[in-house]
Amino acid sequence: MEGLRRGDAELRARIVAGRPAAVERQHALGKLTARERLAILLDEGSFGEIGLYRRPDGGPDEPRPHTDGVVTGSGEIFGRRVFVYAQDFTIAGGSLGAAHAAKIHRVMDLALAAGAPLVGLNDSGGARIQEGVTALDGFGGIFYRNVQASGVIPQISVVCGPCAGGAAYSPALTDFTFMVGDAAQLYLTGPDVVEAVSGRRVTHAELGGAQVHGSRSGVATFVYDDEAACLEDVRYLVSLLPANNLEPAPALPAAGAQADERPALAEIVPVDPARPYDMRLVIDEVVDEGTALELHEGWAPNVICALARIDGETVGVVGNQPMALAGVLDADAAQKAARFVRFCDAFGIPLVTLVDVPGFLPGMEQEHAGVIRHGAKLLYAYCEATVPRVQVIVRKAYGGAYIVMDSRSVGADLSLAWPGNEIAVMGAAGAVNVIHRRALAAAPDPERLRAELVDDYTRRLVHPYYAAERGLVDDVIDPVRTRIEVARGLAMLRTKRRAGPQRKHGNVPL
Repeated sequence: MEGLRRGDAELRARIVAGRPAAVERQHALGKLTARERLAILLDEGSFGEIGLYRRPDGGPDEPRPHTDGVVTGSGEIFGRRVFVYAQDFTIAGGSLGAAHAAKIHRVMDLALAAGAPLVGLNDSGGARIQEGVTALDGFGGIFYRNVQASGVIPQISVVCGPCAGGAAYSPALTDFTFMVGDAAQLYLTGPDVVEAVSGRRVTHAELGGAQVHGSRSGVATFVYDDEAACLEDVRYLVSLLPANNLEPAPALPAAGAQADERPALAEIVPVDPARPYDMRLVIDEVVDEGTALELHEGWAPNVICALARIDGETVGVVGNQPMALAGVLDADAAQKAARFVRFCDAFGIPLVTLVDVPGFLPGMEQEHAGVIRHGAKLLYAYCEATVPRVQVIVRKAYGGAYIVMDSRSVGADLSLAWPGNEIAVMGAAGAVNVIHRRALAAAPDPERLRAELVDDYTRRLVHPYYAAERGLVDDVIDPVRTRIEVARGLAMLRTKRRAGPQRKHGNVPL
């Protein structure tokens, strides 16, 4: 028996260590091994492997490596249970065959059954061609489970190397996608196919690199230069999220937000509605210090989406960004914010919306890009959300964009506004040009008349208390008290019950 135990220990050690030459090649590519990644991701000593001895089927002359190129199991992040799989590029290039897929299916099923987050580390050459259709069936099983788990447990994908062809759909189906440096590649058809079809030669990075997906396609939620920093932020993200849709997100001790005036808020935002400023500075003053984690920082930068804490509780923050396109909403920004709102609602995370929006981006390009359809996604997401929702109108809110940015009319629970806010169909100058077009054309001094009419329109319809007088804003607050009032509002709404019509599901304008 002792000999058997010693033999088992030796075999286990060989499997875990991997083939030295293959490990060396992985390091030469600037990549960590699957087990090195898990060691960074998980609390020390918490990983329990499942399927260590699993091997692919095959004849006596075919290679049948243990683990079949994927490490699966469960561990802890800050003491909380998570399930993981990490593709091992040192074994058959991490390619997916039947046994490989079965291991991933198994750990996904366990994550859903246990109600715990799932983290997948992707580094694979794709489907194992020699296994034929069974490899494709394996991918299908992963996608099916991604969808079944959607909105039930948080799902996080980390792309550390190639993830091409059908494999690319799994990260696209999960809640968050991290991509690491030049090694990460995510695309449906590779450079050779693109060249054969279009005649254009492109590199892997140009086609589906981290920078492309972080700034142009919006597929990557986060982009990093190195794996260690990436995996540390995966740990932080998990610390903000609930284990599943039936449990609250883990809270930290209250940070005294309900008595925390922030004088800086009186200085950050210019009175002139045409002058830009960085909405991130406002967010940093409203949320607990150092807790904001911005999503899609490089894509659709005219809207900010971030997870953070207020008084120790996890919140989702959506804010217009005047530093980019003056904070207007366009097709990409609406889509970005809509997906974030729906994620927060699915997992019971309250929403704080900071509004400074001049409208939707006009132009034929946007109309042809489907800005109506994409804007409807954000409108739908807010209308459908049942979590606590607090809106703060920081400076201006014009037209349909005001409605879409979680106004009272689409279900915001609490609407606050700063004293200088402007809520209207459009700016006073534009409104006067439309309403008084004929009078201005006939006036001997049209500029003087225009100035008088703009002043009158502003005084009657755009003054800070107009919306409050009509019950569309609940309170006009001193900017320095924004953190206090938002924290109090969220505390008031903490026991809000979910309600809505009974139906299978609505039809999102996808």
